[in-house]
Amino acid sequence: MKKFLIAVDMQKDFVDGALGTKEAVAIVPAVVEKIKAFDGMIFVTYDTHFDNYMSTNEGRHLPVPHCIKGTEGWQLDKEVAKALEGKEYTAVEKNTFGSVELPGLIKEAADGEDFTVELIGLCTDICVVSNALLIKASFPEAEIAVDAKCCAGVTPQAHEAALATMASCQISV
Repeated sequence: MKKFLIAVDMQKDFVDGALGTKEAVAIVPAVVEKIKAFDGMIFVTYDTHFDNYMSTNEGRHLPVPHCIKGTEGWQLDKEVAKALEGKEYTAVEKNTFGSVELPGLIKEAADGEDFTVELIGLCTDICVVSNALLIKASFPEAEIAVDAKCCAGVTPQAHEAALATMASCQISV
């Protein structure tokens, strides 16, 4: 059985940059250990915006420029990037909360074999839940899990609400 780990948006702007939180900073060591110990294929998503961010729908609803491609804030957290050194992984840029490309990449990587998917990263209540639900909808019979100690939400309450939503949708928490 193949194993896939999805590290969602562990970028500087979400950890300790424009949209960073103390909770996001606090999960970095657990994320690093999870990546180092993982034996399987890793996908790393990058929230990716451009100079026109403020004129996008998301920018109008969340008027905080973040993860502008090519900026320091778009880069992975330094500790996470270091943990990925020497690991084979697939980078997936996404311009919105969930990647519609990711399920296809997982299907291709599975190559007809059964697989499990585990998600970690930021933010639990936006991009983690969006990707988890897209993956679950694409592969309803696959075991999909999220590691709560390797995720943080916009607020602790939003984190808990997203975990409850995922559990309701048969995603193991």
